[in-house]
Amino acid sequence: MSSVPASAPTNRASAHIDFAGSPRPTIGVEWEFALVDAQTRDLSNEATAVIAEIGENPRVHKELLRNTVEFVSGVCDCTAQAMEDLRDTLRPARRIVRDRGMELFCAGTHPFAQWSTQNITDAPRYAELIKRTQWWGRQMLIWGVHVHVGISSAAKVMPIMTSLLQYYPHLLALSASSPWWGGHDTGYASNRAMMFQQLPTAGLPFHFQKWAQFEGFVYDQKKTGIIDHMSEIRWDIRPSPHLGTLEVRVSDGVSNLRELGALVALTHCMVVDLDRRLDAGETLPTMPPWHVQENKWRAARYGLDAVIILDAESNERLVTDDLPDLLNRLEPVAKSLHCVDELASVADIWWLGASYQRQRRVAEEHDGDLRAVVDALVGELDI
Repeated sequence: MSSVPASAPTNRASAHIDFAGSPRPTIGVEWEFALVDAQTRDLSNEATAVIAEIGENPRVHKELLRNTVEFVSGVCDCTAQAMEDLRDTLRPARRIVRDRGMELFCAGTHPFAQWSTQNITDAPRYAELIKRTQWWGRQMLIWGVHVHVGISSAAKVMPIMTSLLQYYPHLLALSASSPWWGGHDTGYASNRAMMFQQLPTAGLPFHFQKWAQFEGFVYDQKKTGIIDHMSEIRWDIRPSPHLGTLEVRVSDGVSNLRELGALVALTHCMVVDLDRRLDAGETLPTMPPWHVQENKWRAARYGLDAVIILDAESNERLVTDDLPDLLNRLEPVAKSLHCVDELASVADIWWLGASYQRQRRVAEEHDGDLRAVVDALVGELDI
């Protein structure tokens, strides 16, 4: 990731990109699940059959791998509405999955599955991705959560996106759920974060401040053949112009609605807080890209034990010491967004243990049997 000064020239070649805009700060949630065999606890490549049985449903999507089903909410006004929307879709889907001898599983990675045994979904865009990325593309045995937040105008998107990077380590540390890779403990809280950034156009976004800079970037990407469509920009935080949203893709896969609601509320509040500060005439704070990059690594490596860099002055603090102050500051925003309880439950994550910590605890209690970890994660789905 590199920095682009706000004063960077914008009269270079570019293509106009319409941003739909949202009249209010709505949210939408995308939640990726893997299918696991109820007996072996290994991944099952049966997503095509499951989706076919579910039938035509705009809330259910296929993904790159045939072991994955994505569930999405509609356009919602608050976290509770989004969670109920997802629950309504998940309940009948889980019955279908169980009737086929499988379970729904969600974490950033599967504890012991092997990438080499997974099948790719039959679709031209996935075939092209694998053709281009080869070994790294086939390695993407990962699952995450994406949260869309409505933004009123294109002029706000880049300042909010760049300033939101300050809180990247908070979101990743709280959601980290991928300590395992192919049966081995990686030593990381989120190995998913490290894996996904290996794809071209993935990882941290550039430090843009103006929409025209983003338009110029997209023009360059298309002209040089790096992308054919904007959806191929796979940043951890990215604009979705056709939806009028900022899409926050930082979080690892989440195993249960309680934690998901907490993370969605936190994301919603952080974005809206920055939006309102822009409306108040404030210049949003940013950090040098090298600090943002280091914070991502620290959160991926150490999770809730990460000492993060707070600002451009290089001040540091343990992330769990900084989170209470962040939650307190966001409480008035949460009241206006009707998610006070969900935001408050963020604190439960570090009090009870994040997913990566719970997984390691289960493995230790079962003499390293990672099938028990799968069972524990499956059992956490509270729908």
